[in-house]
Amino acid sequence: MSQDMKTMAVGQVRPSQLLWTYGPGALIDLPNLSVVTMGIDRWREELCPVVEEARLLAAVQEQLGSQVERLRMPPVIRDDSVTPFSAEAHQGVPVRPFPRYLRCVRCGLLGDASKGLFKIDEDPFRPEQTHFVHTGCEKAKGAKRHSDAVPARFMVACCNGHLDEFPWEWFVHGGPTDCKGTLYFYESGASLQTENLFVRCDGCGKSRSLAQAFGKEGKKNLPRCRARHPHLDRFDEQCGEQARAVLLGATNGWFPITLSALAIPVKRGRLAGFIEDGWADFKDTESLAELKGLIKGIIKSAGMPGIEKFSTEEIWAAIEEEKNGGEEKSKGPIDIRGPEWDILVDPSAPSDWPHYKSTPVAVPKGFSSRIASVSLVERLREVNALIGFTRVEAPDESGAGDEEGPDRAPLGNGKPSWVPATEVHGEGIFIRFNEVAIAMWEKTKPVLAREELLKAGHRGWRNRRGLEPDKAWPGIRYAMLHTLSHLLIRELALSCGYSAASIRERIYATVDPTKPMAGILLYTAAADSDGTLGGLVELGKPDNLGPIIREALERAAICASDPLCSEHDPGKDQSIHAASCHACSFVAETSCEKGNRYLDRALIIPTFAHADAAFLRNEVIGG
Repeated sequence: MSQDMKTMAVGQVRPSQLLWTYGPGALIDLPNLSVVTMGIDRWREELCPVVEEARLLAAVQEQLGSQVERLRMPPVIRDDSVTPFSAEAHQGVPVRPFPRYLRCVRCGLLGDASKGLFKIDEDPFRPEQTHFVHTGCEKAKGAKRHSDAVPARFMVACCNGHLDEFPWEWFVHGGPTDCKGTLYFYESGASLQTENLFVRCDGCGKSRSLAQAFGKEGKKNLPRCRARHPHLDRFDEQCGEQARAVLLGATNGWFPITLSALAIPVKRGRLAGFIEDGWADFKDTESLAELKGLIKGIIKSAGMPGIEKFSTEEIWAAIEEEKNGGEEKSKGPIDIRGPEWDILVDPSAPSDWPHYKSTPVAVPKGFSSRIASVSLVERLREVNALIGFTRVEAPDESGAGDEEGPDRAPLGNGKPSWVPATEVHGEGIFIRFNEVAIAMWEKTKPVLAREELLKAGHRGWRNRRGLEPDKAWPGIRYAMLHTLSHLLIRELALSCGYSAASIRERIYATVDPTKPMAGILLYTAAADSDGTLGGLVELGKPDNLGPIIREALERAAICASDPLCSEHDPGKDQSIHAASCHACSFVAETSCEKGNRYLDRALIIPTFAHADAAFLRNEVIGG
């Protein structure tokens, strides 16, 4: 953290949190103060290890530009024994106090930390205890007359990604003012609801409840957005959005926009895969001698486990071959899931790949008419990259976000040459469904009726956000597979040894006649070396998976919120789910790739309100 040109450690977060929760522009609500993560142009790039994943890098370049050369992991301090006064102790991610407005916990004084009323009290040995104090507080006890100061938990943001201090002077005075009075924050009433929170100016005596900063009242009492990016130390030229009050710690303050890819053997042969993954390094090598030095560095850093089995001459020949055939590469949009599908459904996929291994097993008894194949993915690696973020309104969780949706806020000043990324290792179960059975099911009248019901909610949801209503519909096939995925995640978590939040989904659902896809990959991943307990793969075996599917279906047949859940009409409340809720099919946001949207139990099993659209109706009845 930089405070008055002084750098100090203020706490710790996990590297994965810097991608999903506390990335550039996000607020980190520490025990005693709040900070904003600075843009990646302020990070020390040389301390960020490179992550090799060619397909994901190409997808990132498609979104942010060809100048992006690397995917890099956040910097971490790997030695717990470093002293807090050493250079190694300051190798983390730079942050800055935000919001700058603090309030004294005793007297209620509200003011900017830069005005000299508040001082930082550093604790180098316990950085999480670093906090601000109000010097000279009249209500403080003791000789020092110091009282703790905490962040004022109100700010303003807009859907263009801007974030700013709450306009306290403007708010309490009802507009621009010349009043030089001091502001005080106080509470009235037993609860801490906004209508019981007030700010008062001791100069003119005016006061106002914080309840007037939200909803329709907020539009009248708050100014227009100033287009501020505190993580970049800059203001944009203009922003036409109305500023909205947000609370420190609220989930609508920062939504990451990420891309992800599985590390799979897209090309036949391990050497070809190594060349593709490390092409950013290999493409510039001009001699065998230069390549030898590069390979030594790769082996030393363990960046490509297994590459030492190939001679430098073999690697050089593969690089030359790639350079000669490089011009033939497709110029179309990057397809992330298509190559993954090809490997997942291939029973003869390479088994010696360092980051991927799968074994086909039999289909559970009683499901052969619906399930085409099952594979146990005993080893997998997922790489995730952060390409931007939004505030107030969440982006489309399908990947890079809707082009018509909220503006993607930048991660740093200027065009980035790298983006933050993480890699996780784990295991999973891949279920491929019978294409003929799904195609026939999609054409039945009850299913078409459910599709129109969900489409009505889809249109309403997009209309409410000013988006083209008929775009981005994923299809009824996706909704069915997505719902079944959630039901299985909830059921698997009861037996596999992982929590439900640790299991993630990857849905493959397209009706493209050249490559129709209908499959679910349920996997768990962790940031350590292996990230697998083997529990999930064990449950994918036929004797275990069959009962689990049946139990999931039986459990979802009746929801604790029925009949309200089963009768829910998404067209009425402009939501994007039908017969689904937290009691039956919602999962953790980190597990779902669509933010708990496009879900409907009636597409899987008969419900109280609808019984004819269920894809697994016979399996439930005959179970």
